[in-house]
Amino acid sequence: MVVKSSNGMVRFFERAGRLKLEPRRGWVLKLGMKDPESVADHSYRVALLAMVYADLRGLDAAKVVKMALLHDLPEALVGDSVPGERTRTEKRRGEEAAMRRMLKDLPKDISRRYSSIWEEYEEGVSEEARLVKHVDKLELALQAREYRMADRGNDVSDFFASARKGLDDADILRMVEGLA
Repeated sequence: MVVKSSNGMVRFFERAGRLKLEPRRGWVLKLGMKDPESVADHSYRVALLAMVYADLRGLDAAKVVKMALLHDLPEALVGDSVPGERTRTEKRRGEEAAMRRMLKDLPKDISRRYSSIWEEYEEGVSEEARLVKHVDKLELALQAREYRMADRGNDVSDFFASARKGLDDADILRMVEGLA
């Protein structure tokens, strides 16, 4: 494999590293938190959840983990948003452009592969994509529970409602319900 340039690779990793500094905005806007989890924090646990569930279900765990790590990567450039802040079309267009920019410094074959995996996730066209979408919601519910337990004054009911919305995986829905 030929690497385009070490500078390009460094740019990719630096851009991706911005996720460590990108707060999950829902916690800031709805709970007024000063130091909430970052998008990178969230993505890490989504990847871990996805890996375990993929193995439990006999899915392609390597693909699922890549998908989980890539699912919020565009937010390194466009930032996190909360539902209703942008239209679905605006969000999709902005994230597509950001993903192209994020991946442009990687070798073409890897860039195409990651772009394809991200598109598959966005479109929800495979069992792996649907699993990552579901564990993304499970991770939200886990974080809501942790914030509720850390401060009993935190009303996280909106976050549990958001986690349940569109969740049609019976096992994961049962787990979310148990966390609420």
